[in-house]
Amino acid sequence: MGFRLSKTILKEIHYQMASSRLLDERLIQIFKKRGGYFWVGAPGEEAFGVPLGKLVKKGQGLEYDWLHLHYRCTGTLLAMGLKTKDALRQMMSRKTDPFTGGRNFIHHYVIPEWNISPISSVIEIQHNIALGTAHAQKNTKGISIVTGGDAGTALADFATSLIWSSKPSKPLPLLIIVLNNKFGISTSFDGQHSEKHITDRGKAFGIKTYNVNGNDVEESYYTLQESIEYVRKNRKPALLEAEVSRMYGHSSSSGANYDESQVCPLKTFEQQLIKEKILTQKEIEKIHQDIFEQLKKEELEVSGESEPDESIWSHIYANNEESNWRNF
Repeated sequence: MGFRLSKTILKEIHYQMASSRLLDERLIQIFKKRGGYFWVGAPGEEAFGVPLGKLVKKGQGLEYDWLHLHYRCTGTLLAMGLKTKDALRQMMSRKTDPFTGGRNFIHHYVIPEWNISPISSVIEIQHNIALGTAHAQKNTKGISIVTGGDAGTALADFATSLIWSSKPSKPLPLLIIVLNNKFGISTSFDGQHSEKHITDRGKAFGIKTYNVNGNDVEESYYTLQESIEYVRKNRKPALLEAEVSRMYGHSSSSGANYDESQVCPLKTFEQQLIKEKILTQKEIEKIHQDIFEQLKKEELEVSGESEPDESIWSHIYANNEESNWRNF
């Protein structure tokens, strides 16, 4: 059975998936040689994350989609146009990091021009913030999208998003996405969840639900497309659960070592592309090599850039003005 997406889109998705994987692998190596303090990323979530980034309505303001992401968002933001060099800058704590001035962990972005809300290390708080933007978007064409992991759904913030978005008198245009990799750091999903699917909890609130194999590019793409359009058209919430892999463990705190027991969505997709004669093995190898060389060059350039200085109020208050704090 062949692909439904065009060859052009499939090639774009593959390049962005490969970029996401190779970027995270480069970041892991930077951490291991002590060029960064911590790593957490998205290896294993590329087949879902990239389609999400390609399908959102990117822009600034309430007419565009607001994204409240968690720290496994590499593929999504690369698909939206994130520069790998800027990710390296954040990993290596450089002043040139355009998101936090080198003062936050990797993949903790904030991009006002794309409606990317600040990404936090505190899990699930993004669900409460997403309710605010969704409320403001009730009479617009924009929607809010919030992502998080399966373990975080045990927190009250997740339950709050279900309750407040589904009120019959005031439903909110909110797409709630759970990336289920079957682990909460080192705790398995099966020992913590009595429900078969996390989406079962949404049904109690009358929320439209979707379940998808997040390791399948086309299934992810079309399910995301359908769920986004449902929320956009009906101005009601939807809950989507995607089963994904975790190729390098939870983070650098658990070693960040490759897990061969996991299904690799990138390898699976590349095998399909070869089978359907969309790309050859040699073409795929060249794509990987070109990305690798680009990242290697960018890392060398970033290593020579300045570390953060005394401007501690930058990237905290509006317009980066210290006076905003002094006058408070």
